[in-house]
Amino acid sequence: MLTSIHIASRVAASLLGGWAFVWGFFTLGIAGLVALGQPYDEAYTAVRLLAFLVFLVAFCWAIAAASLTRVWAVLAGGAVLMTGAAWLLQRFLT
Repeated sequence: MLTSIHIASRVAASLLGGWAFVWGFFTLGIAGLVALGQPYDEAYTAVRLLAFLVFLVAFCWAIAAASLTRVWAVLAGGAVLMTGAAWLLQRFLT
């Protein structure tokens, strides 16, 4: 039986964790495309279009996944790793 705390945590994971994951994807995608020579405006537009789909998938997966712990680990961990990778990429390539 689902408790209200479990439901609230799953909703928070899908919204906040999904947003953080997409933020990491967004920053890494833009940094990667710019590092490959793509103009910033085109990289921004391309990654922004993809980010909407990534958020949709992350949101749906967070609601449907069996393990809430795994959801938080993947979304939060992915967000931290991708944002850190984007930071390192920007720092060392500029």
